[in-house]
Amino acid sequence: MGFKCGMRPHLYRSVVYVNIQWYPGHMVKAKRKIAEDMKLVDVVIELLDARIPMSSRNPEVDEIVGDKKRIIVLNKSDLADPAVNQKWVSYFKSENTKIILANSVSGTGLKEVLAASKLLMKEKLDRLRSKGLLVKTTRALIIGIPNVGKSTFINKLVGKSVAQTGDRPGVTKAKQWIKVGPELELLDTPGILWPKFEDERVGMCLAFTGAIKDEILDVNELAESLLNVLAVKFPEKLKSRYKLEEIPEDITPIKLLETIGRKRGCIIAGGEVDIQRTSVMLLDEFRGGKIGAISLESPEEF
Repeated sequence: MGFKCGMRPHLYRSVVYVNIQWYPGHMVKAKRKIAEDMKLVDVVIELLDARIPMSSRNPEVDEIVGDKKRIIVLNKSDLADPAVNQKWVSYFKSENTKIILANSVSGTGLKEVLAASKLLMKEKLDRLRSKGLLVKTTRALIIGIPNVGKSTFINKLVGKSVAQTGDRPGVTKAKQWIKVGPELELLDTPGILWPKFEDERVGMCLAFTGAIKDEILDVNELAESLLNVLAVKFPEKLKSRYKLEEIPEDITPIKLLETIGRKRGCIIAGGEVDIQRTSVMLLDEFRGGKIGAISLESPEEF
């Protein structure tokens, strides 16, 4: 496992990112197993995080999937800016990719995924029927990075808890074939990353959204880095959530974190701010959408 987290960020007029790398050994095995399972499926459903569609798109997936029919699902779309979501829909459509906005918790978009799966397989199934062959159940494989919501997606689709879930990466363990009605079976897979993030921003976006385990990060430094982004790109949302009158341009992230901690009553003995508690609170509230519907990436950047 490789991990690197470098300089302490400073907040000025632009965003500074910290370099993060994380590729635990079990992901090598998981990637190999997914490639083997690919021969068993008809359709691939690739889940991306709607807040970071490009950073959450594993560049190795294209090679793994090959020429299999594919549906891209922008999951957690409720946590992202609705206007930016629509821009991403247009972006993927321009690449002739089937794209669906979804929220695995509420179930929004899941019926569209089922309909799209059937449509993608219609030509093949019709051809089998015309030859008098028995139509087999369509099998789809769910793929995506850690903590993108694959298991929650499956459980909502099936209507009961059949896949392990958790608000942290690395929950899915064993291969699970899950039946969704008489015509579709789903294969849940472990979340996989790739060996090296070429762009520092990618690692940070993955860490902000919880795709990288907090346990291997400096949570205080991660919270400072997140504040660095939010204060520059989304100052009004930050001010509204934490009742800040202003965010001075020359304030450092640690000072801003202390201000937020004091506002929230995260105080320890001696009247000092509990930075650890404040950091965890900030990350949890961002990931839960309490700071607002925020898209960290938009198509214009790419």
